[in-house]
Amino acid sequence: MSLEDRASGTLLGLACGDALGRPVEFRSAAQIEQEFGQLDAMIGEGTHNQQAGTITDDTALALRIARSLVEQGRFDGADVADRFVEWYQSGPFDIGLMTADALRRIKNGTSWDEAGTTVWEDRPEGQNAGNGSIMRCAPYAIAFCEDSEQLVSVSQASSQITHADPRCTYGCVVLNLTLAGLLHDRDTPLTTALDHVRSEAPDELVDALDPIADRQLLEDLQNTGYVVHSLQTALHDGLTSETAADAIVTAVNRGGDTDTIGAIAGAVAGARFGAGALPERWLETIDRREELNRLAMRLADFNPE
Repeated sequence: MSLEDRASGTLLGLACGDALGRPVEFRSAAQIEQEFGQLDAMIGEGTHNQQAGTITDDTALALRIARSLVEQGRFDGADVADRFVEWYQSGPFDIGLMTADALRRIKNGTSWDEAGTTVWEDRPEGQNAGNGSIMRCAPYAIAFCEDSEQLVSVSQASSQITHADPRCTYGCVVLNLTLAGLLHDRDTPLTTALDHVRSEAPDELVDALDPIADRQLLEDLQNTGYVVHSLQTALHDGLTSETAADAIVTAVNRGGDTDTIGAIAGAVAGARFGAGALPERWLETIDRREELNRLAMRLADFNPE
């Protein structure tokens, strides 16, 4: 399988998980089961009252990162932040609280590399480590998959635009290093990623992900918007599933923060199995399919300035 197919799978898988989970966001697993049995088709209405295949902030922000990388030829934090603010000003139907706070500050003059830290410091524990940066960071894994040190650096810097808590910044690092390993079809991508950051990353994050790296099938996975929960659950489903569709369907049907956990699991499964493994009935429905594929191809051939 080519790097290009895995790169395309990463971005398209992210969008598929996002769009499948959007209409049932915030519902419990029991509520989803009662209404759908198992949700495995793109549906309209539901949460946010959008048509089938509609993407949310997860894919919308990932697209803006990908566009910035392709158009600037490098990571440009100010440019990424400007694109985020432009999106924020468009009045999106779905936006996380920390993201909104940080982008509002940038709009009002705070530097792109200070806003996220200010928001983090102002929020109490329990409200300061959401999953809003890990959901969008996959384009960096494709662009910098040949340079792990640069991938670490840009993953942290981009997270800090809105999410500066070390659980978030290192969450992006671990996810992107894992995706980079999958893009190159390496055997133990999560183990390698964790070993790369083990001496620096928060213990809570590493302790939550070590069992996933050891291929333990966990029963008590949680589906909240807390970055550690989201990453643990999405990596579990993305790395242990037998097919790309199974990973996304399992993640979404857990309920809770369905669009984001589905998006992360979808990116992981897409990198693992490739775009060709994603159901055509999903791909023909999701927003921005052609652009996502085109950007993935450009990122797979990325040569940073």
